[in-house]
Amino acid sequence: MKAIRVREFGGPEVLRLEDVPELRPGPGEIVVRVKAAGVNPVDAYIRAGTYARKPTLPYTPGMDAAGVVESVGEDVARVAAGDRVYLAGTLSGSYAEQALCSTSQVHRLAQAVTFAQGAAVNIPYVTAYRALFQLARAVPGESVLVHGASGGVGIAAVQLARAAGMQVFGSAGTAKGRELVEREGAHHVLDHSAPDYLERLRALTGGRGVDVVLEMLANVNLGKDLQILATRGRVVVIGSRGTVEINPRDAMGRDAAILGMSVWNIPEREMSGIHAVLVAGLENGTLRPVVGQELPLAEAPRAHQAVMQPGAYGKIVLVP
Repeated sequence: MKAIRVREFGGPEVLRLEDVPELRPGPGEIVVRVKAAGVNPVDAYIRAGTYARKPTLPYTPGMDAAGVVESVGEDVARVAAGDRVYLAGTLSGSYAEQALCSTSQVHRLAQAVTFAQGAAVNIPYVTAYRALFQLARAVPGESVLVHGASGGVGIAAVQLARAAGMQVFGSAGTAKGRELVEREGAHHVLDHSAPDYLERLRALTGGRGVDVVLEMLANVNLGKDLQILATRGRVVVIGSRGTVEINPRDAMGRDAAILGMSVWNIPEREMSGIHAVLVAGLENGTLRPVVGQELPLAEAPRAHQAVMQPGAYGKIVLVP
């Protein structure tokens, strides 16, 4: 089969399409024929060798995918050959024609959801749900600013927050991105490239500020986030590409909290609960993953360049 392999850490050029042996499931394992593989910024950090977790070289990148169960090992009862599924991690990497998975990594995919959309579920929607409801403990009636709402995690957060009865503010840096954020359910959409967008947000909340901020680029925005929080507001740091200087008094005066998150830290029981919500949301149409680009598997280097660019629009997926 064909798979992307990384034999040394470095730039996107280290992603190479190679022939590798077909996969066979062992006890408790599942082989999935990959129809689409999701590309996340974390994939690029790992490939570059700058992420805290480094796989053993060589390796196949990717954690997200969707496809059809091809074969199952002994003691697998949750799925059978022919089932449509999305993947929440793999044992072998998802940038390939096949992926080897444990049973806990495979979840049923609703018939109405395309494979490309299925590949856009795991990291974006798990991250958004964890940040909103398990860390920030957001409740109906509260307000949230999704700071950088046009990417995969941002769109997931907008849909989840709107479905939960929150007042949703979303920001994006392009007109196309803002149109998407509004279409997916944000009550108000802001241009975070405009110098006065936070003043506009403050006016829209009657000067109160927002209860929750989901922050995708903390090294740029964290200091400003603290200034537009309501009393007892919470900022959840989802992404950051460097250091930042803040004024602690902005948090102190509001009894505010800054919460960091990583999907690697989610306990197994809580992760199982998240996927139960996501499977149901995909089935009833509440959750609608947005795919911005579909690229051939061989163009993984191009996908890694695109996923790190500003102006995110939905999820990038690779199609074997």
